[in-house]
Amino acid sequence: MVVIPVLLLLGSLFLCGGVEAQTETQTIGEMLKQAALQWKGPVTCDKWDCNCTFKRQRGCCCAANEMHEVEEDTFITVKYLWHEISRLNDRVNAVTDAIKVAFTARMNTNVATTISGSAQPCFGPFNTNVPMPFSNVTLNNGNGYNAALGAFTAPCSGVYVLSFTVYSSVEKGGRLYHKVQLMMNGKLVVSVWENNREDGEDSATQVVTLKMQRGDQVYLELMSGRKLCTSPQNNIFTGYMLYPGTYE
Repeated sequence: MVVIPVLLLLGSLFLCGGVEAQTETQTIGEMLKQAALQWKGPVTCDKWDCNCTFKRQRGCCCAANEMHEVEEDTFITVKYLWHEISRLNDRVNAVTDAIKVAFTARMNTNVATTISGSAQPCFGPFNTNVPMPFSNVTLNNGNGYNAALGAFTAPCSGVYVLSFTVYSSVEKGGRLYHKVQLMMNGKLVVSVWENNREDGEDSATQVVTLKMQRGDQVYLELMSGRKLCTSPQNNIFTGYMLYPGTYE
């Protein structure tokens, strides 16, 4: 073995001292370096001797192989997770793109007519409850809203947010007298109303969150004997899907 005799020679030079010893030491240091580079066998070391790990020198440190294995395992894990996240993102986009549901509709001005004894056009009164016609549609993603019926039919099951604004205005001394209710499958959900002579103008908004199965239908109806006057276009019906799901 070349390394051990060289080390003995280096020790004797240190004992002699002087400039010549320093020169010889530099030469021997170079010899040690070359001998180390040519060494082919395993190198005995402790795991704390890790300077070589960061320099990635071949066979230098016992901890090097373990750290390289951890690095490789980490890389493979991160690569797998990134692949799975990309797949999940594609699936989410595919689902949400297929169920984008939202609508907004207003009443048209031509639904109001002038009734006897009033100078203002009104929708109503009628002698029975009447579905309100919101035929001016400005948004209908998912095609769930039917302008001819004034009704929204859920294209898929999920949780929906529905809202409506009711507006009416009467002449001075007139009577605000209306009640509008949100119906789902023919059953009352919520309503707004006004009945007074002190205020000639009124608006109210109601918001509700509903679980709806595919095919469930919601619409607004004006109660019998009530009326909405002056600006029917200010009456708005809107809704959107909050998130999909199946509910009993």
